[in-house]
Formats: sequence, structure tokens, C-alpha cells
Amino acid sequence: MSLQSIKNRFGIIGNSPALNHALDTAIQVAATELTVLIMGESGVGKEAFSQIIHALSARKHNPFIAVNCGAIPEGTIDSELFGHEKGSFTGAVESRKGYFETVNGGTIFLDEIGEMPHSTQARLLRVLEAGEFIRVGSSKVQKTDVRVIAATNRELLDLAQKGKFREDLYYRLNTVPIRVPSLRDRKEDINLLFRKFVVDFSEKYKTTPITLTSEAKKLLAEYPFPGNIRELKNIAEQVSVLTKGDMLDEEEIAKYIPERAQNRLPVLVGHTNQSGDFNNERELLYKLFFDMKKDVTELKKMFVEILQNPNIDVQNTGMINESLITDLPSNYDYRNLKTKNNQPTIVQHSLDNPVILSDDDIQQHEEIADGLMSIASMEKELIIKVLSKHKFKRKDAAIELGISERTLYRKIKDYDLEDDDEK
Repeated sequence: MSLQSIKNRFGIIGNSPALNHALDTAIQVAATELTVLIMGESGVGKEAFSQIIHALSARKHNPFIAVNCGAIPEGTIDSELFGHEKGSFTGAVESRKGYFETVNGGTIFLDEIGEMPHSTQARLLRVLEAGEFIRVGSSKVQKTDVRVIAATNRELLDLAQKGKFREDLYYRLNTVPIRVPSLRDRKEDINLLFRKFVVDFSEKYKTTPITLTSEAKKLLAEYPFPGNIRELKNIAEQVSVLTKGDMLDEEEIAKYIPERAQNRLPVLVGHTNQSGDFNNERELLYKLFFDMKKDVTELKKMFVEILQNPNIDVQNTGMINESLITDLPSNYDYRNLKTKNNQPTIVQHSLDNPVILSDDDIQQHEEIADGLMSIASMEKELIIKVLSKHKFKRKDAAIELGISERTLYRKIKDYDLEDDDEK
């Protein structure tokens, strides 16, 4: 069966290379009994691929069922998939067959597999490896012959590395991976899909099919579509219902396209970084952390030095940045150090309004500084361990730490961690 005939049969619209590759893979694997993992964002049509695989397989005349693992409560998903015995839990008034029993000989599509609880993952792994399952509340092992097709909009390997998904199950499911491209990765198909949807809705609502100007088509194709095909279909339906004419220009189609989400992350104002060193939140936080640590460390040194040297001229030592005192009264005096109840007390005062910083204030500042220094020490120890593990191969160490190699290099310099060969 040709690729185009498959598209016509299952209503697949588009000719992008990424889409065609995914379809080719689905067609080739359909005739086998291999487990398939379909990956892609929400709304890209993963279930359609599972139906294609089942329809082209030797199981096509047997049952097919789609199960959304994220929509079933954790307390009942074992019962739904594997069945239960009477009295096995509150409300189990009779025995019930699960999907793996009722779909025996067919195909089960497990959508959003990343949401499946750990205990259920262990049961599923046994089905995949031995074709066996046990009903909830039973000790009898039962056999089943079910082909499993799983789908996820999350990166299962990342979840496995974080302990949120069984790694052995991931590799068992990932026998044949199929990645369905997002709509923004197949922009050439957007207007084809839109045209198909508006024709369908015009028939449904008895209206004239909407057409777009070339500028409107370009604007539509440039929108990122975070909701993928579902979002495009919603826009087409709105246009079909709400538009009075039969032609939309750029200005009119823009009314139906949601505004792009604004980036609310903090930015470095006035700083242009072309190297991409701060291209993620983690590295920006590292930068802010180091700046804050340096500021607090300087404050701590200043307090200690003032306590140890009663006659020090703070303003003239350069320990206080001029930019920090420009807004203070010109008659401000920074140089007095007095005692209160025989305890060191920094006194900053103007001629009219004295301001006293007690030893409690100083202790509070020192505790804050000590806390930040403790965090820095922990980070330094972690970097040393990871560098030692990878024999000072910065690229490998940076990957494990989750930062860029450039950021790691800066930290090595900050902490003076160069190995002996580099010094």
C-alpha cells in the first residue's frame, strides 16, 4: 500500500519530510509484533499512528483499545488494565476483566505512558516480557497475547534518569521509536490542514469555505501552534463560524491567533551576550548567585574590618562603593565606632539623626553571609567530585552538572580548581 493511499485512508494531511518518515516507519513496523513507542507533543495525532499500525497488522480483525493513562486515577488503573477479583478492594462487588484480558489477541494503545504509576509500570513490564498478568486481589497468573503501542508527550529517558519512570520499561517500550513532528516543524503543511478543516466546517455549518490572502497564509504559518493540530482546528472552526465574508486578510486572521506567551524570565538589562552563555534559567541563576555571593562577602569583610579597626575611615578605604552613598546626606559621617554595654557597635550618624547598628544586626549579616558561603562550599565539592569522576574532561562534567562547558570553565577559575597539568 502506497504512502499516499495510507494518508487518504486515515485522513493524514501533509507532505513534510518529517511526517513522511514517521509514516514510513509506522507502515514498516505494522507487520511485525514489535512494541512501538510514539513520541510527540500533545495534539500532533499520536493516536492516529497507533490506529495505522493496528490496521496494517495481522491483528487488524481483533480488538483495538486506546487507554489514556493520565486520565485514570492511580488507585484504579491496575484494576482497569489487569482486572480484579470480587472483594479485592472496597467497591469490588464482583470480579471484572481488565483490558489486557478483554483485548487478548488485539492491540492496546497506552497514551501518556509517562503518567503511569510505578507499581503499574512493574505489572506492565511483566506483560511485555512474559505475556503474563495477575488480577488485583488474585494470585493466579494469567496469559495474554496483546500488542502494546505506547505514546508520550514527555521525554521518558529524562524521567527515568530522575527516578520517575522505570528505565527497564523505557528500553522495553522503545523497541521501535516513532517521533511525530510538531506543527511548527512542518510549516509547509499548515495551510493545507487549515484548508481541509475550513471545508469540513463549512459543510457542517452550511457556510461558504473561508479562503486566506497570501499575507494571511504567511502569518498563519509563522505562528508556533503550541497546541499543534488541535489548536489549528479550533482556529479553523472559529473562523468558519464567526467570519461574515469568505476571504480573510492578514489583519483579520490575526484576531483569531492567540498572542504569543511573553517571556517572564529575568533578563540582564543592557547586556548583550552573543555566546549564549545564559541561554537557560539555570545559568542565569548561577550568575545571579555568584554576584550576590560576592556582594555579601564584601559586606562581611567590611563589618569585620570595621570591628577590628575602630579608627578606620570607611569611605576612603573604597570598601563602600560611591554609587551606594550618593543619595545620602552630605553631612553623613561613617567613621565613628562606639561601644554599647561593652559590646562593639557600629554607629553611622548624621548631625541630626544618628543610626545605630547593634551587634545583633552584625551577627544577622554574618549569618546570611555564612549561609551563602556554605552553599558555595557545597557547590565546589560537587564540581570537584564530578570533575574527578570524568578525569577533568570538562565537556563530560558539564553535561552531568547540567550547565554549559563555558559556565563550568568560569566556575573552575572562580574556585581555583585547575588540575596540576593546567596550572
